[in-house]
Amino acid sequence: MAKTTRIFGANSVKVKRQKQPGRWQKTTLAQFLRLLLYFLIALLCILGSPVLAKVPGSINSSSQLPINTLTSLAVTTDPASLLEQGKVLYNAGNFTKAVEVLQQAVQVYKQQGESIKLAATLSNLSLAYQQLGAWNQAQQAITESLNLLKGQDENQNLQIFAQSLDIQGRLQLTMGQAEAALATWRQTEEIYRQADNKSGVVRSLINQAQAWRTQGFYPRAVKTLDHVSQTLKSQPDSIEKTVSLRSLGDALLVVGDLEKSRQALEESLMIARNLQSSAEIGASLFSLGNNAFKQQDKLQAIAYYQQTVAASPSPLTKVQAQLNHLGILIKDQQAAEIQALLPLIESQIDQLPLSRASIYAQVNFSQSLAKVKSGILQASSQNYYSGFSTKDSAVLLASAIQQSRSLGDKRAEAYALKSLGGLYEETRQWSEAQELTRQGLALAQSSNAPEITYTLEWQLGRLLWAQKDINGAIAAYDAAVDTLQSLRRDLVANKDVVNQDVQFNFRDSVEPVYRQSVELLLKSQEGKPDEKILEKARQRIEALQLAELDDFFREACLQGQRVALDQVVDKDNSTAAILYPIILPDELQVIVKIPKQPLQSYSNKISQIEVEKLLVELRKNLVNPTATKAVQTQAHKVYNWLLKPIESQLQKSGVNTLVFVLDGPLRNLPMVALYDGKQYLVEKYAVALSVGLQLLDPKPLVQQQLRALTAGLTQPPPGFSKFAPLLAIKSEFDGITKAGVSTTSLLDGDFKKKNLESEIGDTSFNIVHLATHGQFSSRLEDTFILDFDGQINVKDFDTLFRSQGKSIVELLVLSACQTATGDNRAALGLAGAAVRAGARSTIASLWQIDDQSTAMFVSAFYRELKRGKISKAEAVHRAQLELLKHPNYKAPSFWSAYVLIGNWL
Repeated sequence: MAKTTRIFGANSVKVKRQKQPGRWQKTTLAQFLRLLLYFLIALLCILGSPVLAKVPGSINSSSQLPINTLTSLAVTTDPASLLEQGKVLYNAGNFTKAVEVLQQAVQVYKQQGESIKLAATLSNLSLAYQQLGAWNQAQQAITESLNLLKGQDENQNLQIFAQSLDIQGRLQLTMGQAEAALATWRQTEEIYRQADNKSGVVRSLINQAQAWRTQGFYPRAVKTLDHVSQTLKSQPDSIEKTVSLRSLGDALLVVGDLEKSRQALEESLMIARNLQSSAEIGASLFSLGNNAFKQQDKLQAIAYYQQTVAASPSPLTKVQAQLNHLGILIKDQQAAEIQALLPLIESQIDQLPLSRASIYAQVNFSQSLAKVKSGILQASSQNYYSGFSTKDSAVLLASAIQQSRSLGDKRAEAYALKSLGGLYEETRQWSEAQELTRQGLALAQSSNAPEITYTLEWQLGRLLWAQKDINGAIAAYDAAVDTLQSLRRDLVANKDVVNQDVQFNFRDSVEPVYRQSVELLLKSQEGKPDEKILEKARQRIEALQLAELDDFFREACLQGQRVALDQVVDKDNSTAAILYPIILPDELQVIVKIPKQPLQSYSNKISQIEVEKLLVELRKNLVNPTATKAVQTQAHKVYNWLLKPIESQLQKSGVNTLVFVLDGPLRNLPMVALYDGKQYLVEKYAVALSVGLQLLDPKPLVQQQLRALTAGLTQPPPGFSKFAPLLAIKSEFDGITKAGVSTTSLLDGDFKKKNLESEIGDTSFNIVHLATHGQFSSRLEDTFILDFDGQINVKDFDTLFRSQGKSIVELLVLSACQTATGDNRAALGLAGAAVRAGARSTIASLWQIDDQSTAMFVSAFYRELKRGKISKAEAVHRAQLELLKHPNYKAPSFWSAYVLIGNWL
């Protein structure tokens, strides 16, 4: 007899233990995006409003029956009427009833021998099965449909054949067969072109873009979408056009082009309003809400979600908009508004027809309830939510599990089991939580659902850790990290509210997996340093940093042949040491690599909150030339954390260069400003930063062959008045020339993106020096440099700096940039700029400084670089010391702002 686990608060539901299959094998990138097809509401491959295949001679597919007639449907045996009833039920979200009615129509058409109509009806039946997550039945129905059509005269039935192929492509992508889906949609595109069906061509192209993106070919996807945009301009207004524009907007949102996304969505909404289509109005408003949220305009996002609820006739769309609205309110701790919204969502969820989407809505609502109850709003809302308890979440999840089983949807069941196990985890009922988690993990692995699998592996790791099973916990965390690593390229597509069904956020759902894993590994040493564990821990932190950059750019960004830092310091540069500070919840760990010595580590028992508070205060004081005393006091504390335990070893080993692989808010600080009580770090060492544990083809500059392209802007372009003039740029450029560097200059009106790209492409410069304002931010959209025409976004750096083909840029200098004010993760944008440009080394300023001191620093740097055979790190070091010794610029705010990232040789 199967063992059962009773769900608290849900006496009528039992969760049976499932037999766990073998470990899920690493998926391809394409397979992971199975999630995106079905669960990204905005990016359903059938464009948000799946196109049902039209049946010859049936009732006009645009006719709609009143909702209140649904209960009397399916009392006829006329197949055309049955088909129309199925469409009405489908459009109302009642997929289970739609399947029943369409099955009746299939039987009648079989009896009548109507092969073409039968094929179209089977395609529609497959589509309804897909909405229920019944993949085997969906595959069987679409296969039967296409077999029937292949036996007919294809020229007479091109439209039906193409529509059925559309539906097959949707299923293929859902099942992880991205290449097959792409081939299918190319076939539909050709058929629609033959039939001069422009809407069908657009639909096929958008579907192809989804397939390209699924395989990681983001530029190809964007190029396809741009073509779609041009095609739509020539089409008259129609329902299909508004659906196509909305799908285009949703796709552009996922690839990060927020402004073009907004424009497409606004046009979609305008057409929907002109056509007075309430369903399309609601859908477009919903997508605009997602776009506004992505742009961090929360008030506008809420307004759009509220308008969605008022306009949309779809109960599911209403609930999804309310859930997104609720998520914003919870994040901002708006207690009164949450109190008003919770019962509205609860009453509407109860009325949703059964489907996978409704199950996910139910699970997500339970998660929101749990957040409210677990203390996110505890201080301000304990009186408001006395009527909502953990029991309510448990009942919702038990219902979701039961419904998933009734549909045979293992993926939805795994997601619900994971959430229920999470509730037991919160109440410290370890055995029950572990049992539910293992059940969910078995289902997720057997369903090839890695986006759910890794969360269950992570949850299992936490549970085992809580029960002191350290080895088991490490194995579970390793599995979760392996799953995430296999998905590295595509995780970036599942951010925030774009994914309406599986709640996903990098900061909440990915970063903690890596950090907790590192914490667990380091604590497992039990006071006895283990080099293998230290190596695994630092590799895991690097994996986190790479995933963070991928998330920033929404694509895998680090490519090419790279050499391990350890190899560089052990063989090529034995005077450099590498330090890896790692910020953990209750301690600050530092792993150190000294040349030709094994890894070692030390730690400081200090909370993450305390560390981050001091780092923020120090960062504020560093930009103030009058706060030198405060800087020294605070920088001394950080020095003691990071370097005090190792300083004697560094001196004995002959190290003269320190390379930091920094973690979290440490990246916002220049390490040269650390203070030992007598001297700044810059007075003892050259300092460089590395994004990870490897360098791109490390080699020094050839000093006698320095060729620089310099570009600068003395006045900010219109619309950027917050940036001050840079009047010393000519002096800065003169200093580069006087140092003996061969230069080509683009100044003011000549400094335009197209000119910069042309110059880089025509000449093999090994240095590109940009004296222009720029901003680094944790948001891709807000990370840019200025040119004469406006701004150049960091996402364009790859094509801008890698276009010359002959050789990559050896050194990129950004001499007048700054990190975004109030953004504690802004240095992520700096790392992103360095990586995106593809330069071996990048020198940049962390904050805006006096441009006269900048000119002095730049002149000294190039003079030192040109003068003798020294490293780039040493050239920066000497230039900083020159400023430090100048009576006007001895404050850290002047000389410490410059950082060298990448190859320090």
